[in-house]
Amino acid sequence: MAKSPKPKLSVVVPVYNEEENVANLAAEIAMALKGQAFEMIFVNDASSDTTEAVLKDLKSTYPELRALSHRKNAGQSRAVRSGVMAARSDVIATLDGDGQNDPADIPALFAQYSRKDRPENLALVGGRRAKRQDSWAKKIGSRIGNGVRKWLLKDTADDTGCGLKVFSREAFLRLPYFDHIHRYIPALMLREGYIIEFADVNHRHREFGVSKYTNFGRLIVSLSDLRGVMWLNRRAKNPEGWEEV
Repeated sequence: MAKSPKPKLSVVVPVYNEEENVANLAAEIAMALKGQAFEMIFVNDASSDTTEAVLKDLKSTYPELRALSHRKNAGQSRAVRSGVMAARSDVIATLDGDGQNDPADIPALFAQYSRKDRPENLALVGGRRAKRQDSWAKKIGSRIGNGVRKWLLKDTADDTGCGLKVFSREAFLRLPYFDHIHRYIPALMLREGYIIEFADVNHRHREFGVSKYTNFGRLIVSLSDLRGVMWLNRRAKNPEGWEEV
């Protein structure tokens, strides 16, 4: 059997107990990228519901769909990394598996990332949720968290919690991995000397399932993570490239 051509874009979607959302997301991704060479990689993080079975069934409908399944639950960041490592394209798009990110925004982010006049070292275009469809408490908690992180890390990101991003696979795999890295990708990209940009994207209500995060839970892990990333930044020395002489 002839091997399919290398896709121009790999869409990575981490999912955990999202049996009611994956079919809609797969359909929306396929519609948004119709006519382009792409693949979508759903990474099932050892769900306890029928997410894995639903993904297996969807493969017959969407030839672009690949389904990976962790043997043990490892969290969103590890699921993203597993998908990026398995991706066949040099360019990655990520979005959350809860359906709140809009796949229709992917082409615009990809176009911004791949435009002809792009900065040579551009490695990421991140989504910025213009009108968040979350509870008041969640929005306040996120606003405070984003403000503190931006102040301490100087990562220029107003909304690092947005799962919708387009970035270089190579650049991502150069970053030091740790749990919850998905919230610090912009800061770590800057640490490596890359250029990052942002664009407003749509945000939707969650229709099915429940959120896997709480404000208190985010606060506990973010304090440790922030200290860790600040340490990494202090220890960074960037040669700004190299030349063979």
